[in-house]
Amino acid sequence: MFKTHEECLVYLEKIRWNGTPICPYCGSDKATMYKNEHRYRCNSCFTSYSVTVGTIFHQTHVDLRKWFQAILLLCKLNRDISVRKLAQEIHVNRATASLMVSRIRNTSPEQTEILMKIIEISEE
Repeated sequence: MFKTHEECLVYLEKIRWNGTPICPYCGSDKATMYKNEHRYRCNSCFTSYSVTVGTIFHQTHVDLRKWFQAILLLCKLNRDISVRKLAQEIHVNRATASLMVSRIRNTSPEQTEILMKIIEISEE
């Protein structure tokens, strides 16, 4: 799948924005990318954002590779995986695994497409 967190960010940007960053706060497509970061500054409302804002990945410090792996384990391979087993598989503590399971299982309909695209890429 993906070897680095940055590769996951690039893929997430591709499936979410299709090459044009959209500010999650005001909806503007006028943004400046920060150098050496996958963050943007909106030129309309002047806020800073990344592709994870407004998604299940927002405000977590968990590597996106682990998120993608958890999505595969929960949605494709084994829906009945326990929190403890997930924690062992992706090398996080139980509290983090529990948060991830909760967010993945309670994904809003708008976010479901992101999960499906992540599953698709793993099949290639």
